[in-house]
Amino acid sequence: MRFRHDPEGLRLPVKLDSTTNGEFEPAPLARRDRQAIALAQQSASENARRTGMSRRQFMISSCGAANVLMALNAAGAAAGEIGGVFALAPDAAVDPAAAAATLASDDFIFDVQNHAVNPTGPWRRRASGLRLARSMRGATDAGKAWTAADDELGYLNLLDGEHYVKDVFLDSDTQMAVMSVLSVDHDDEPLPIQDAAAVRALVDRLGSGRRLLLHGKILPNHAGDLDRMEAFKTQWGVSAWKLYTQLPGEGSRGYRLDDEALMTPFVEKSRRLGIDIVCAHKGFRFGSGDPAFATCHDVGRAARLYPDMKFLIYHGGYDKDGIEGPYDPDKAEIGINTLVKSLQDNGIAPNANVYAELGATWRQLMTRPDQAAHAWGKLLKHVGEDNVLWGTDCIWYGSPQDQIQAFRAFQFSESFREHHGYPELTPALKAKIFGLNAARVYKVNVPGTRRRLDRDALSLAREDYLAEADPSFLTYGPKSMAEFRALLRSGH
Repeated sequence: MRFRHDPEGLRLPVKLDSTTNGEFEPAPLARRDRQAIALAQQSASENARRTGMSRRQFMISSCGAANVLMALNAAGAAAGEIGGVFALAPDAAVDPAAAAATLASDDFIFDVQNHAVNPTGPWRRRASGLRLARSMRGATDAGKAWTAADDELGYLNLLDGEHYVKDVFLDSDTQMAVMSVLSVDHDDEPLPIQDAAAVRALVDRLGSGRRLLLHGKILPNHAGDLDRMEAFKTQWGVSAWKLYTQLPGEGSRGYRLDDEALMTPFVEKSRRLGIDIVCAHKGFRFGSGDPAFATCHDVGRAARLYPDMKFLIYHGGYDKDGIEGPYDPDKAEIGINTLVKSLQDNGIAPNANVYAELGATWRQLMTRPDQAAHAWGKLLKHVGEDNVLWGTDCIWYGSPQDQIQAFRAFQFSESFREHHGYPELTPALKAKIFGLNAARVYKVNVPGTRRRLDRDALSLAREDYLAEADPSFLTYGPKSMAEFRALLRSGH
């Protein structure tokens, strides 16, 4: 059978559900989201007939994605939101060429936040790991499509390296990525550094090139943790550090990036090892520790203290408990305003040594055009057009292709640009965000890399795969409060 996944074409190619990355609570879909889904499902049947395709063929075509984005436009307009829109030709849902004109491009896509899981690692044998595994049940219904395992946790195989390769490098236009780490202590890591290196080796074998980079997780507020840094660099070849300032250390407290007693030894050792990239989770407060340490109040001063270091602020400081509006320094307790105020208070200009990454943030805001426009607009205006980086937080959200297609189509309204000073989302600016900015940070020679990747085995395999593509359109993170609470109990 051609289509192992969803042969009836019931799943939408832009995945609208309550899935989270495990760092914030799933919430029931808003009424307008449900309306967008209903409209997309109804129009999919009609448009599939008009194009002469089956529903499944229609869903995996560019018209299928355009159909969902146009339904989101209708839902946003009905809600009176005018800040952003998915700018598509009127006939994009029935004309593949019209859809592809917006949703396909040759941009270099470098995703700086990806994840995977070792489904058979030691973490599963601990009670906390078992609870974490049971919390990620969103993929259960697809497990038998990929594995013969019949145990209740067999679906975890969907999160391993091989399925990561399919979701990211075959089912999306992603060409390079960074495998990041999770907000847990080292002992409960579902993908410890040796397993992350094994995924990198798999990608390298398939791709015959340097497509996947690694983060090393450091907990500066844990005694002796800096001792891990040399092995991370010399043995495992990490390209950057990942910090979770909210994770408790001694005294059950998190820490600040401008805590000189903790950070100066870390920075000095990082300098000696030749790594100048510090990726810090900010925003999306999670269950462990004081949520105050997840805000961006400390970012500007840290950037001023250590001007030779590059601070990549993951999630851009976005907090789901707030509402993103225009920048207001008097409303800067949480969210992106906190990041902007911290930079301004410390004299950190746009395009300096602070960067903003949008993993999970864009996915959450794709159905909120006003908030999405303010989030992107503030970061581009205040952090800098050269310093906003593409990230998706996949594999929790399945393939990142829907996030890629949505951003290709997204535009600020003219009124928002005029009133708030946001830049136009031109193809050149989107190309920077999709990969050119991250390439500069990670010292990737894009022309040379593209020449190598365009003829490697993974590119050839993708060409063959796309002739009979079969994306799952599944997400894998927790979707309900029960699943989310299990994740919190695991210590995640």
